[in-house]
Amino acid sequence: MQCKDQLHTVFEFLETPKRIVSLVPSQTELLIDLGLRKQVVGITKFCTHPTYLKGELTIVGGTKTIHLDTIKALQPDIIICNKEENTKEIVASCAQIAPVWVSDVYTLEDALEMISLLGALFKKEEKAFGIITNIRNQYALFTEFIAQKQIRKVAYLIWQKPFMVAGKHTFINDLLQINKFDNILKDPTSRYPEMDIEDLKQADLILLSSEPFPFSKTHVKALEQTTQKQVLLVDGAYFSWYGSRLQNAFRYFKTLH
Repeated sequence: MQCKDQLHTVFEFLETPKRIVSLVPSQTELLIDLGLRKQVVGITKFCTHPTYLKGELTIVGGTKTIHLDTIKALQPDIIICNKEENTKEIVASCAQIAPVWVSDVYTLEDALEMISLLGALFKKEEKAFGIITNIRNQYALFTEFIAQKQIRKVAYLIWQKPFMVAGKHTFINDLLQINKFDNILKDPTSRYPEMDIEDLKQADLILLSSEPFPFSKTHVKALEQTTQKQVLLVDGAYFSWYGSRLQNAFRYFKTLH
């Protein structure tokens, strides 16, 4: 069988890969939802959904630092990576062990393509189609909901000390736009730049993501006092996980409006 990833790398497999190592949390969750629990043998410490996985599967490191010997011992048929979450060095090192399938996701359409491609790769086309259809249906309903809402200038914080925000060339930014949240960062090339308090005051609304930095209600109160702006704590997984979690994202987004 022949397949490709989102970097247009073409792979040839004699049979459907049966042993999978996933180095991408959102794609780990997707693989499980595609019905591939028995095939997934290794995950990262950040693969927190479904919650039971960490007690059942081998942890091979994080998304930026991995244990190659552990991965090699698992004898994977394929390793799943992402262009942003995993480094070029990780991809190159893993390629010495098994074929490395890399996703490249910046928009909702990219995410849906990724789901379709993985569905085809693992012969789970029907389940992938069902997930994609559900996401598209929820997106259509949300588009109707958001149509009359006003555009708001926002800053989406992912880190504290220093403050770091999601920039334009990110999947997060695409979902912000869908929400009619206009990112105050105008530089189209900056991905996760630092900002100071004065910069944040340009926003009408400041969103504090629950990940990767674990912002809390305490941070919300402190930043509201400092900036005199509305600050909301948001579930970062719904803004940054580009797999099957998108099926519930648009219902969640409604609660923010």
